[in-house]
Amino acid sequence: MPKKHRGAAHLVDQVDVQQLIAAQSFRDAVGAGLIVIILFSVLLAMLSTLIGKAIPLLTILLGVLIGLVIRRAGKGLGWRFPALAVLLTLLGSAVSTVVVGAAFSAEDLGVSTFDVLRGVTTMTWPVFLAEKVWATDVIYALFGAAVASYYANRRLSRSEYSALRRWREGQHAGQD
Repeated sequence: MPKKHRGAAHLVDQVDVQQLIAAQSFRDAVGAGLIVIILFSVLLAMLSTLIGKAIPLLTILLGVLIGLVIRRAGKGLGWRFPALAVLLTLLGSAVSTVVVGAAFSAEDLGVSTFDVLRGVTTMTWPVFLAEKVWATDVIYALFGAAVASYYANRRLSRSEYSALRRWREGQHAGQD
């Protein structure tokens, strides 16, 4: 049978695998993900107070954004970047839920959201969790984390993937 993926084999030798590996930055991925969490939380709180209800479905959008930002900033090739995307999406979901809850509480109390967030103590967490966190929040956070892990890794061309695979096989062959 003829091969369907012709045309990439001659480019494999032109790919600098060391450059692909050196381009990875876990630190940049973490920083970019944290920026997305902060911006998303603020925008979600503003939108939620504007329409008068929380929108947990947007946590899936958070997962997409974090996955794409980690892909772009981290340029990751391994399992660490999807794992980071999952972690940051779950963290971002929790942070955005807290910020949205604080925004609604601030509206009811007639103070700013920052005043409510500054007043949070260990005594207020059980009340918050009982009143503001629903099963749908957890379900959407898990779906958002799955979507984030899908988008987190760097997309490679056929020749880059083949060169990286050949390099990894060569690394493991030397260990046998």
